[in-house]
Amino acid sequence: MAAPTLQQPSFLLANLKADATTKTLLQRCQDLVKIIDEYPAKELHLIFPWLVESVFGSLDGIIAGWNLRLLHSRSNEYNIVMEFLNPSGPMMNLVYKLQAEEYKYEIPVNYLPGPVKACIQQGVLPDCPLFHNKLQFPPAGLLTLNLALNPFEFFMFNFACCLITPKSFPPGQHGSSTDSAYFVLVDNYLKYFLPSEGSVPPSPFSDSRGSVTAPSPSRSSSVSFAGYGVHSPSLLKHHIFHQPSVNADPAAQEIWRSETLLQMFVEIWLHHYSLEMYQKLQSPQVKLALLQYRLSMSSMPCQPHAPPGSGTLHTYQVLLPFHSPPPLWGLLEEPFSPTEEHVLVVRLLVKHLHAFSNSLKPEQLSSSPSAHSHTHTSPLEEFKRVVVQRFVQQKLYLFLQHCFGHWPLDASFRAVLETWLSYIQPWRYTGEKTNPQQEQNRTVPDKWESFVQENLLMYTKLFQVFLNRTMRTDLVNAKNALMVFRVAKVFAQPNLAEMIQKGEQLFLEPEHVLHHRQPRGYLTPSQGGSYLSSRQRVMTDMVFRVKSHVYALEGQDCQYKQMFGTELRAAVMKLIQIIAQARHTAKRISDHSNEVAANNSFLSWFGMGSSDPNTTFPGAEPEESGECLKKTHEFLDRALENLCQIFKLNQGQLTQLISNLGSSQDDGNSKQLPDCIQGENGLILTDLGRRQIISGLRRFEIHYQGDPELQPIRSYENALLVRLFYKISSMVNNRFGGHMNALCSRPDFLGRLGRHYLSEQESTAKLKQSPMTQRSLERNRQPRLSLRPLASYRTILLLLLFYMFGALLSLGPVSSTLLILTGGFLYGLMMTLFGDKLKTQ
Repeated sequence: MAAPTLQQPSFLLANLKADATTKTLLQRCQDLVKIIDEYPAKELHLIFPWLVESVFGSLDGIIAGWNLRLLHSRSNEYNIVMEFLNPSGPMMNLVYKLQAEEYKYEIPVNYLPGPVKACIQQGVLPDCPLFHNKLQFPPAGLLTLNLALNPFEFFMFNFACCLITPKSFPPGQHGSSTDSAYFVLVDNYLKYFLPSEGSVPPSPFSDSRGSVTAPSPSRSSSVSFAGYGVHSPSLLKHHIFHQPSVNADPAAQEIWRSETLLQMFVEIWLHHYSLEMYQKLQSPQVKLALLQYRLSMSSMPCQPHAPPGSGTLHTYQVLLPFHSPPPLWGLLEEPFSPTEEHVLVVRLLVKHLHAFSNSLKPEQLSSSPSAHSHTHTSPLEEFKRVVVQRFVQQKLYLFLQHCFGHWPLDASFRAVLETWLSYIQPWRYTGEKTNPQQEQNRTVPDKWESFVQENLLMYTKLFQVFLNRTMRTDLVNAKNALMVFRVAKVFAQPNLAEMIQKGEQLFLEPEHVLHHRQPRGYLTPSQGGSYLSSRQRVMTDMVFRVKSHVYALEGQDCQYKQMFGTELRAAVMKLIQIIAQARHTAKRISDHSNEVAANNSFLSWFGMGSSDPNTTFPGAEPEESGECLKKTHEFLDRALENLCQIFKLNQGQLTQLISNLGSSQDDGNSKQLPDCIQGENGLILTDLGRRQIISGLRRFEIHYQGDPELQPIRSYENALLVRLFYKISSMVNNRFGGHMNALCSRPDFLGRLGRHYLSEQESTAKLKQSPMTQRSLERNRQPRLSLRPLASYRTILLLLLFYMFGALLSLGPVSSTLLILTGGFLYGLMMTLFGDKLKTQ
């Protein structure tokens, strides 16, 4: 609406809805820019929820919005959308304009992640402080609970939900590209609100007091940070989440936007897991408090006993006004199936958070904990110090663990794999420029040892899960082989294996060595302890850090399996055998493909090659040939080298193992069928047989069992002639089928001659190699005439050459045709008379 005039809010909203169906996106955005600039916040307040829904779509997925996940840079509307939704664009100006007036917008609790929704509906305060003090209690009952969010929180909530809300995309389109408008917007928001250089730009709007309005505090810091395990007083002297003082540092007032954005992304994208996992991790901080209490008591044998966790986490489970008896958590039934696009966005978040955290200034990095309270330390720098461990670690671990266990066994797992590898390699995102050759042999700096210890399960537990997953994967496929190589290459980085091994030793340290420790407060990784804090740790502190990390993620009763223990070492040796088998299979497929290619050269047209469509190597797929097989062999070879380096394996024993495996396979195992048992309707695969097929050791030789006349037209056949000859032969067979059947049923010489020409020569031995039903094996083919061989280019070429040779001998076409028919008849006669004798010899 050009040059809009002041009008009632209801008419403004009605006009905008009408324009949405008649005007182009460019016109609508131009109108909205004018409205945002000219209208007061009181009137913009009523159109804000509708505008957010029209952009990002509805939370139930019915309204698609602007389809940001399908909008690419090739689209004409891309630049319009990016300019309007830019972090400093018109839409965000509208958010700040409403933020200054402290408006609230309601979100139904039903649209929250499953664990958070279950907590609230069962009357327990959620772990995340993002949802504290925002619940609205209507008299209708529990199922109508709403959250009251400020404009910035409401905007970011809808933006984050846009990624995971199921939407009905047009056929043939799906959001998985890293150049979509949504993906680029996530990147822009992260760079703007979590800047590696400089500070967060201030809001262009302020309230009447001259300062930016942050969310109003109504709870103590100990409660608001209870979900992250931070005791009072908080590690951050300038409270990041709430800024009650209007005269506070402007940077401190602005930092709440950065934390709100991060928490919203983490809660919406990562806070999903199963009922079993939720029950297991219902209260990890309480389990950690029990551990602290037990260890503290061990150093004070004469101190009277106190309730576990007293004085530490008394604010953890805050009962809501409608608290009910201990819940059964039956409301947590949310199916969680992240898409590849979802995982790629999570990886973007992980990479940016590492870069954000690693941008901490050297003087801040080397400062002591006591220096954190100094006035010159900005809240943004303090935020960088704790952002990865406090906000991301636990939920990302659960997210990756779920993906590792439920993702299909195909190449799309690469997105999950690279997200994991990005998190466990923070040293890649320090901003230092290194050439590729130095990167390959780069030693992991010692300063990252504390990060490895505080994230021990990210390395050890997920490596074990990946190992079990790999054993069920077809490693002959080059894409799957690449993933094994990538993991082995990362863990083979110099000094990394030693750091992991030291972390395991610290976790397995007997508790009696801690008895001399004096009781004092202790901050765990999830409670604010950071790998960027002081590195001058005593052994006791290191043991506490590792143990608290493991117990917080897996529970105090977890059964930890060592990455460098005997059990996992045996599993690695089994994986090496599978890799060796896959290498051997890849080489066998490659050799066979080369032989087939040589036989099917131009000379095969003259009858020196095979035109049988079933001669292709069984099990060979389009991506398992040529260059792909060479890459497979290369990836698996390098993966073997890296695994030997990681686990200090004896190269001589490994070589002997591989050579023995190769010789045993060359003895003929590759030609045997997979392990089967005979059932009523044919062969049934056993578990061993399935593993043999997956690893590529054995395969069924697949042959075409249908009507040969109805096979797909081959590349060496003329499509027009195939269809023409099929019609001719069908007419002949329909007309003279009874006579053909009678002829072939005769036991004399004419019957044998008729069966030679009219019956298909099929070997029943080959049929039994495939798990066909008894009925299929026993079926009888009716005698019939087949002219399809005449449609082969090889047959056509031979006939042309014969006619040309006849022309040179002054033979006409009729004479040449009679000679061909006579030769064919004499050949059939000879095969009928002496065919059985030739077979026996």
